[in-house]
Amino acid sequence: MTSIKLTTKLLKEIYSVCRLDKNDVIPAWAINGEFFSITKTEDELSIVCSQENLPHNIQCEKDWRILKVEGPLDFSLVGILASISSLMAKEQISIFALSTYDTDYLLVKENDIDAAINALIKNNYDVIK
Repeated sequence: MTSIKLTTKLLKEIYSVCRLDKNDVIPAWAINGEFFSITKTEDELSIVCSQENLPHNIQCEKDWRILKVEGPLDFSLVGILASISSLMAKEQISIFALSTYDTDYLLVKENDIDAAINALIKNNYDVIK
C-alpha cells in the first residue's frame, strides 16, 4: 500500500446511485451537474448523478456524498482505495467506490459523512470541505 499523504475533497452536492434497465438510453437528467458516472454492463445501466436532477420514478439509493481523492494519481500507486475502504470498514461505514483515469471517488451516505471525514483525518489524510 502507498505511504504518501493524500488529500480528499468533499463535493458539495448530494448524489443518488440509480439502476436502469441495460437496454435503456442514457437519460438527459443523468448528465446534468458537475459530476456524473455512467456504467453499462450486461445486467444493468448504473448511473451516479446529482439527486437534484432525479425524476421520482427511478430505482435508486439516495443521499450519497462524494469524497474525491485529489489527483491525478499515478497508475503505479498501490492500495489507495483499499486503504481508504479499510478505514471505512473499521468504522462500519458503507461505501460505494468509483475510479476514473485520474483518481478515485468514495461515495458515503450523508448520515455517515462526518464519521468518514473524522476517520480520514484521524489517519493522516487531509480533507477539504
